[in-house]
Amino acid sequence: MSGWRSREVRSFGYALRGVAEAVRGERHMRFHLVAAIVVAAVACWLRLDAEDWLWLIAAIGSVWVAELFNTAIERVVDLASPDFHPLAKAAKDTASGAVLVAAAFSAVIGFVVLGPPLWERCFG
Repeated sequence: MSGWRSREVRSFGYALRGVAEAVRGERHMRFHLVAAIVVAAVACWLRLDAEDWLWLIAAIGSVWVAELFNTAIERVVDLASPDFHPLAKAAKDTASGAVLVAAAFSAVIGFVVLGPPLWERCFG
């Protein structure tokens, strides 16, 4: 394997380790993982079309990206400011707020995409 490819494979491995570390170390990340699995299972059961799957994948991805950034920000802030500081608190609260916004956005998408076919399947 050439040097470039070797570096790329190593970088990809580091990124996967970062995701695994977040899943292992963050309770909310595990919740998002379970939620994504449940949403995917329901979408499979409903046999959604590709367009609906794209919306769900985008919603799930936005929450995961926000949670990964939140985790990184919280760890860097804890390293830089182990004692309480109002700016550290503001940074951590803002990062958590980004996750909240992404999760709310995803919930709306989930209701719009899954709601009608789920209602039809269960009550139609």
